[in-house]
Amino acid sequence: MALILNENLESECQLGIWEIKEDYLNLLNRLTLLPEEMKVVEKFRNYDRKLEWLSVRVLLNEMTQQDLTITYNGKRKPYVKENLYNISISHSKDLTAILLSQKKRVGIDMEFMSHRIGRIAHRFINSDEIITEDNELNKYHMYIHWCAKEALYKICDKQDIQLKENITIEPFFPKPKGTLSGWVRNRFWNDLFVLEYLKIDNYVVVWSSK
Repeated sequence: MALILNENLESECQLGIWEIKEDYLNLLNRLTLLPEEMKVVEKFRNYDRKLEWLSVRVLLNEMTQQDLTITYNGKRKPYVKENLYNISISHSKDLTAILLSQKKRVGIDMEFMSHRIGRIAHRFINSDEIITEDNELNKYHMYIHWCAKEALYKICDKQDIQLKENITIEPFFPKPKGTLSGWVRNRFWNDLFVLEYLKIDNYVVVWSSK
């Protein structure tokens, strides 16, 4: 496993990121899966999906130095079966990311920066939000917005949230690493969240806790 990051954050969270370099058997042999977990991974027809699923479990065990089990509620929100941690998971292309906290709600999103983000920006960026016109930073800025909104969507349990209508990211200038703020407003929430973001090669990672 190519561990890129395993860091305890000031926000009482733990962030883990790594690059998937192992094959299926290598990852599988690093885990002790329950029979029901084996059934889940064997049902995936896509080989990369199998790697993603296994890699999340391996990374979680590496971060905690325990053999833990991840399960999902009816809204496909992951949680640690042993109730030791709140957990949020993201993966994109060759990277997997986990955010953990024993005390706080957590949300994380990670995306590989392809060239298509500008085509769908109108679907998630609202009129109160500002994207830089700098050609070199424009795409990166939009990806931070996208990941920030996805992270908040997760931390708020995906309840009655439309990315464009219910989440607004306050203006910020994109840097390789930084913080930003975002509002979630709907019938369940009227809260301001602080988010952190990080650029790793051609990936954007954004996370928050509350």
